[in-house]
Amino acid sequence: MTSAAPQPASVRFRAVVDRIPAYVPGARAADPAAHKLSSNENPYPPLPSVRAAVEQAAAQLHRYPDMFATELGEALAARHGVEASSVVAGTGSVAVLGHVLQAFCDTGDEVVHAWRSFEAYPILVQLQGAVGVPVPVDAAGRHDLAAMAAAVTERTRVVLLCSPNNPTGPALAHAEVMTFLAQVPPDVVVVLDEAYVEFVRRPDPLDSAAALAAHPNVVVLRTFSKAYGLAALRVGYAVARPEVARGIRTAATPFGVNHLAQVAALASLAAEAELLDRVAAIVAERDRVRAALLDQGWDVPDAQGNFVWLATGDRTAALAVDAAAQGLLLRPFAGEGLRVTIGEPAANDRLVEAAAAWR
Repeated sequence: MTSAAPQPASVRFRAVVDRIPAYVPGARAADPAAHKLSSNENPYPPLPSVRAAVEQAAAQLHRYPDMFATELGEALAARHGVEASSVVAGTGSVAVLGHVLQAFCDTGDEVVHAWRSFEAYPILVQLQGAVGVPVPVDAAGRHDLAAMAAAVTERTRVVLLCSPNNPTGPALAHAEVMTFLAQVPPDVVVVLDEAYVEFVRRPDPLDSAAALAAHPNVVVLRTFSKAYGLAALRVGYAVARPEVARGIRTAATPFGVNHLAQVAALASLAAEAELLDRVAAIVAERDRVRAALLDQGWDVPDAQGNFVWLATGDRTAALAVDAAAQGLLLRPFAGEGLRVTIGEPAANDRLVEAAAAWR
């Protein structure tokens, strides 16, 4: 007896689901000897104290986590000098940004953002039914804040500033952001996406706490995935005025931050000095790699995250393949460039050697 062939599903996606590009993650290594420099991960393993806290917390896996991540929220509030009701935790800063858009954008509302910038922005905006208004970064890979201010209209509900900008690398200065905020209507939410803020070493760095204190429409996004090395546990958060945070919290997924993530984040805050020593080492490697690339003749934007950007244009795909053949997994953006995460010194040395040959 033969079974009938399965019938195709007759369900229909929303039009936007068929239209938007899928998010492309960094390549994963099939060869354990390959250097994975494609996902902006921290090259260091978890601190022993963080790992021990997670192992102990695993005994409670049969219990739901604290829905509001209360203890973590209180610790973060103390760190940022705000009240606990100003903090909203979520499943990584990407999810928290999605909740921001859900809280403030209706169908047809506009979201202004730089481009090229974080790949998830246009995806999240379109899934919400909003309209993205991309503003090209300048020749140095920086946000064109004057053009972004000019792009704000009566339909604009949210503006996204990514500092340092992923994937190009430059960070915004505090003075220029404050000038920009003064030009944005107070009913437009301005998101300061600071996923890589711990790596910034530029003069006049953005002081997001001061920006939030001066402008009630500011929302600050942070993550534990990069500097804190908790990428696998997915925990990020927003800091905003309590009345703004309330709306974001309403849109958040219930029990979104799992128990192990909450415990690991708290343990990481307790070990912050040790973690920031690791950040300093990554920054030193970043600056060493950028200096070597500049010496080779590459025009590398001011790198303020844990990565560097190579504008490789039409050669991007071919160079990514060549890098993979040499045991280097990089993040290609077709027709534009390669984003290279700063990894262990040996991986960085191999990248510098490969880049020299590409020149």
